[in-house]
This record gives sequence, C-alpha cells and structure tokens, in this order.
Amino acid sequence: MGVELAAGKAGLTEMEDVNFTDLEVVRFVRDALTSFTVGDRENYEQLIGVIHHTKNLAPDEVALLVTSLKALSGAVSCFDNVHHELLSAIFGMSMWHYSPDVMDALVELIIALAAASGKYIDSCLDMLVRNFMPPYNFLELLKQPRGLAKKDHVLDRVHSALEDIADLIPLAPLRLKRIVCDKMPHSSNKEPMIVIYAENMLRLERSVMGELVGDMMLAAVVDKLIDLDVEIEWEDILQDDSGKGIFEMELEDVEETLDDDDQEGEQLPREYSSGRSFRGNASAEKLDSMLVLMFEHLKTCAKDGHLAKVFETLLESFQITVLSAYKSKFSQFVMFYACSLDPENCGTRFANILADIFLSSSYPPFKRMSAVAYLASYLSRAKFLSVSFVVKMLQRFQLVGWCWNYCENQDGTINPEAHRVFYSGCQAIMYVLCFRMRSAMDVPRLKSQLFLMPIEAILKHPLNSLKVCLPSIVEEFLRQAKAARLFMVSETFVFNDMLESELSRAFGGMERLDMFFPFDPCLLKKSDRFIRPNFVFWSMVRTTYDNDDEEGSSEEDVFEDFTGGSGENVVNDAMAASYEDHDIDLDEFDYSMNKMSITPKNSLKYRFGGELRGGAMQMPSRIRPSMSPESL
Repeated sequence: MGVELAAGKAGLTEMEDVNFTDLEVVRFVRDALTSFTVGDRENYEQLIGVIHHTKNLAPDEVALLVTSLKALSGAVSCFDNVHHELLSAIFGMSMWHYSPDVMDALVELIIALAAASGKYIDSCLDMLVRNFMPPYNFLELLKQPRGLAKKDHVLDRVHSALEDIADLIPLAPLRLKRIVCDKMPHSSNKEPMIVIYAENMLRLERSVMGELVGDMMLAAVVDKLIDLDVEIEWEDILQDDSGKGIFEMELEDVEETLDDDDQEGEQLPREYSSGRSFRGNASAEKLDSMLVLMFEHLKTCAKDGHLAKVFETLLESFQITVLSAYKSKFSQFVMFYACSLDPENCGTRFANILADIFLSSSYPPFKRMSAVAYLASYLSRAKFLSVSFVVKMLQRFQLVGWCWNYCENQDGTINPEAHRVFYSGCQAIMYVLCFRMRSAMDVPRLKSQLFLMPIEAILKHPLNSLKVCLPSIVEEFLRQAKAARLFMVSETFVFNDMLESELSRAFGGMERLDMFFPFDPCLLKKSDRFIRPNFVFWSMVRTTYDNDDEEGSSEEDVFEDFTGGSGENVVNDAMAASYEDHDIDLDEFDYSMNKMSITPKNSLKYRFGGELRGGAMQMPSRIRPSMSPESL
C-alpha cells in the first residue's frame, strides 16, 4: 500500500489530508507485521515509535495512537513471537498516561490479544494488574479531585477488561489470582501504593469473578495486614509500666490526650495517650490505612448481603495466619469489626470457634493459649455480645467446665509450665468476669448461673491458679468477687500492684501469652472510629464494688482471710450464707452440672458442705431453694 504511518509532523499532516478507512489501516498494519518477518523493518519500527510516544501528545498524535491501536486490534492474528519488541511496547503501556480515547483503544487491543492466542493471556493479565498502581509521579495528583477522577477512569477500564477476558477465557481468573498475589507490593513500598493495590484486590473479591478469586484476594490482604503488624515493635506500644496493673494503665490512657492534636483544635478520643501513639511509625500508619480499607469493604459486604461468605474466608485466614502470629497487635480487629456487623451469626461463630480450639487437645499448647486469650478479650470487649451469651460461653464445656474437668483429673500442685493451658483458661475466666461480673449480677437468672459454676473449686484447687495468673487480673477479680459475694477466699494475697510475677512469666512462656490481650484498645487513630462504637473500654465498666456500701475498706481487705478461721465448716457456713443471701436455688446446681457433664464427687461436698448419698447431692437443710428451676 501507499499508506505510511509517520511519527513526524509531515506524516501526521499527510494522514490528516487523506480519509483512510479502518480496513485500509488494518491492511497497512498487517503488511507491517508480515513484512518484518522477511526483513523489512521500516513500517514496523514506525509502529513501535508510535506506541512508545507517551509524553505531551498533541491532539493529532493522540488520534494517530488511537488509530494505530485499533488497527493492531484488527490484526492480532498476524502477531508472532518475532514481534516481541512491539508486544513489549504494548504490554509496557500505562493507561495512567493517556486520555480516555487512548485507554479505550488500548483495552480493546489487550482483550483482542488475550482472546486470539493462549500464549498472550498471562502477559495481558499482567499488564492490566500493573495498571492497578499509578506511576510514582501521580501520587501527589491522587490527593486532588482530578487525580481521583483519573484513578476512576483507569481502574474502571482495567476491571472491565479483566471481566471481559474472564468471559472469553474461563480459565483466566485462575491465572489472574496468582498474578495479582505475586505482584502485591512489598510492605516497604509507599503507603498509597500498598493501599490502592489492596483496594483493587478487594474490588476483584466483590466482582463477578469473586466466586473464583475472592477467597485468595481476601487471604492475601489479611497476610499483608500481618506483615505490617509484625513490623510494629512491642516497644512502640508498651510503656515502662512494670509497677502498674493492666486496668490501671488503661484508666491512665483515658485521662490523657495528645498535646499536638489539642493545638490543632481536634480533640482525640480520650483513650489515646501521648506515650502510645504511632505518629511517624510508617508501618503503623500503613496498617491503619489498610484496616480502614478493609472495614469499608466489610461494611459494603454487609449491606449487599455478602458478609456471611466473606466472614468464612476471614475466619479461615484468621486461624491460619493471625492466630499463629506472635502476639498480633491490630490486624485481628478485622475479625472484631466483621463480628460487630452481624453479632448473631458472625459474632457468636467467632467465639465458638475460639472455644473449640481451646478445648481441643489436637492443637499445640501455644495455639490453644492464644485462642483462649482471644476469646477472653473478645467476650470482655465486644459491646455487641449480650451478657447472657458471655455467661453461656463461660459455663458448660466452654471455659469453666473444661477447667473444672481438668482439676478433677489432677492431683499435683503449682507447675506453670506443665499446666500452662489450664492457667490460661483460669486467667481467661477471671479476665472476662472483671468486665462482665456486675452485668451478670444485675440479671437474676444469670446471677444464679454464675453462682452455680464451680469457679471457687477451680481457683482453690492445689494447682492454685490465683498465685500463677497475672496479679493485676487476680487482684481485680478477687475484689469484685468479694463485693459480689461470689465466693470466699481463705488466704491473704499481697501483690503490691505487680503487673506480672515469676509464676505468670513462667506459664506465659517466651511468647508471654500471659500478657496477651488481643482486643485491648485500638491505638490506630483512623481505624478506631470503626471499632469504638462497639467496644467496651475499662472506663465504661461498672464493677461490683462501685457504690459499695462498705465504705472505708482498704485494698488489702480484698485479699484478707475474712472467713474467721481456716476450718472446712467455717468455709461451708460462709458459702451457705452467701447462697441464702443471693436467693440461689441449689436444685439448679444439678441442672447446671448436667449441662457441663460433671459428676458430683467429694470435691463438691467440700464446696457445698453437703453429703453424697446414693450418688445425689444432699444439701444442708438451711440452703433450701426459694426459687424453682423453671423460674430461672
């Protein structure tokens, strides 16, 4: 043909003077491709020059580029491996540099190449995935409205092209998910790059390809959260609070604000303390932005009725990665927020899964201890979980029931390492009750259930968990137990406000799982606004000793032996009086124990001061029921 494509002005003028049909342009491109195979490079190199010309394009140059790309779309059958220079130029194009007309023509060519030959599918998918992220010089532009509009123009076309290719090549999504995961930016990359890439991954999850690629996209995003999380050192979080208990430290956080935010006129949530902020910590700031992105995605899924499926994927990923991560700091709040969106289903399922892991001896001790730490923190902090559900999780085989059965099969004494799973369960029970005891006591039915749990027998067993668990938790628990008259202690405990002890360090192990409270307040500023409405801060907790009538009692009174002696009869008399004061139906005890599949033994005789006759517990006559099981 006499048609020539020229990159110079003369060539452009000549093309504008002649009205070429699409068919004529396609013929020229075909001729350029076939001529190259026999050694004629002139027209072929002109094509490559047009493709490489990206900066400061004049309108006529844009028109030439669009025409060339459309012509190439009609000639894809002529492409061969010898045209690798031209293919490399096409696959190296970034849509972020071009106008919508060029983007549309380029997308058309990419789809045509993918459909024409299976050998180009991976290259086409790779090119589209690379367009998930803008060139670095666009990052500042993304902070402006026109930059955000550009982002929408590019990504809308990218995802539309991916869906079109998936329609044409059914196996394309399976190849796509590998490419997307392989190209995910490293944690050291700039925050906007990581976030925008993850945004595209989540967009794929909720697209028509979600059924095929969604699970892997979600899991990969969670893995990235963990990568960022582990880069935050615990030294960035912990202050020198070795002489303070965990509850005291949180109350101190409530009383402080960040001075620099006050100067800006913006009052931060009160739980942020200047000693525990993450300003300037790049990993924490990236994680914060990633969590916000994930929370927004989950909120959209909940509105679209898609949360249940997404939650199953998150739950599986949590068990594989987050639960096994060394004391994960903030990434676990993805599960917390997902549960808050659907407490009845997701919220209860999460708790039951954690309990199942703790109860199963098939898991290693580390994982069981981690699971019960998550469970205790979750039951304590989740405002969306009813106190009745929390009590239900404590009884039966969930926590109290398992610890009770463990005691029944142990004759030894304190051994933090040998019984570390047991001690983690005991600490979990006490921790939950520090937060929930008063709420349970305010509901007669739940108060009855709480009094009928064998908590006293567990804690008074020779394994002596009160001496092994974190002193700050034991101290707060015993103080509330005394005020609620839950049971009587017959030993003096002097902790001197210790945060930890040698025994707690021993059962916590190198991982210090004795001090792991996964759902402590979220210290990431942007993420906190999603968590806060459904979160129980310690400052919100009404304890059993709030507005206590016993004025003037000192801290030491909580731990002193107030039974009047150490004999068994004295303990039993005190317990009987306590049950009469609280109007507890001890017939319900058999009902509750049956739920836990616990057979009354001599240890129950010790607990209640009754007699075992023919396998049935005979209660002292002065503790006769004033309530029926039906009323409970």
